[in-house]
Amino acid sequence: MDNRQLELTVWLNATLKQAFTLTTASADASFRRYFRVHLVDAYLGHHSLIAMDAPPPQEDCAPFVKIAKLLLDAGLNAPQILAQDLTNGFLLLSDLGDTTYLSQLNAHRNELNHTQLLYGDATDALIKMQLHSQAGVLPNYDDALLTREMQLFPDWYVSKHLGVSLNAEQQAVLSNTFNVLNENILAQGQVIVHRDYHSRNLMVTVANNPGVLDFQDAVYGAITYDLVSLLKDAYIEWDEEQIIDWAVRYWQPAKKAGLPVPDDFSEFYRDFEWIGAQRHIKVLGIFARLSHRDGKDGYLKDMPLVMRYLRKVCERYVELRPMLRLLNQLENVKQQEGFTF
Repeated sequence: MDNRQLELTVWLNATLKQAFTLTTASADASFRRYFRVHLVDAYLGHHSLIAMDAPPPQEDCAPFVKIAKLLLDAGLNAPQILAQDLTNGFLLLSDLGDTTYLSQLNAHRNELNHTQLLYGDATDALIKMQLHSQAGVLPNYDDALLTREMQLFPDWYVSKHLGVSLNAEQQAVLSNTFNVLNENILAQGQVIVHRDYHSRNLMVTVANNPGVLDFQDAVYGAITYDLVSLLKDAYIEWDEEQIIDWAVRYWQPAKKAGLPVPDDFSEFYRDFEWIGAQRHIKVLGIFARLSHRDGKDGYLKDMPLVMRYLRKVCERYVELRPMLRLLNQLENVKQQEGFTF
């Protein structure tokens, strides 16, 4: 047991005032860790809880607490904050279980009815969250933040992972691509954005499915962002025909509910793909950083899928073809002819 776990145990003893045991629940891509607290007697009606260890100064629990309340007020199934020590970075949360969307989708990926139900619940919850949006509550997903995220690609994927130095022309291609993407993204309707709304952060629950986790980085930004996180997931791949079907099943009720989506689905899907390009660029940089800076090499196996997503978008739209040519140069891939729009 390390020092942080010892400190957490002392805090839990003082908070719970009863016997308990700890097991590891999960460790995510940040410095946060989660432990499952197994109780002898129920605490506020719960028989197991989740303890979050978010060590200062690397992590700040305050956004998690604020956004958890926001999601709960919107009717989502987010963890309840049962006790907190923000100074030391400890939270005690209700337990949403250990069955992730990813585990269920992998186990039942050939059962369309099952996957339809899971994605239907996820998009329903997404619409519910977006309808609760209000400007000025969360940080804006603005040009500076969007660009800072994409800059992880040259800094970590290109420089550290590939070991390549970009020349002036290649840097100009990246800069222009970032600007073109941001122009589209910032013109989209603005709502609450979870920012990591995917199969590892959604839990299968009996009531009010899904349970929603890892929302502490939520912002106020483009409406298509969370949908692309969900449907172009870095950890599981679906045929484009299926992705389009699920996108339509989100877009129709979102439009009916009055959310700021385009009236024409083709325009909506273009927005969806373009914000996907921003996310794919960012994620490649994040996965490279997790490997080369943090020693978390498990994310390297997920890079090829993210790159396929990015390539497909860049192949499809003429404005993004320079980015495709740059990717080909970086990876020594021969140019493929395809349709552009």
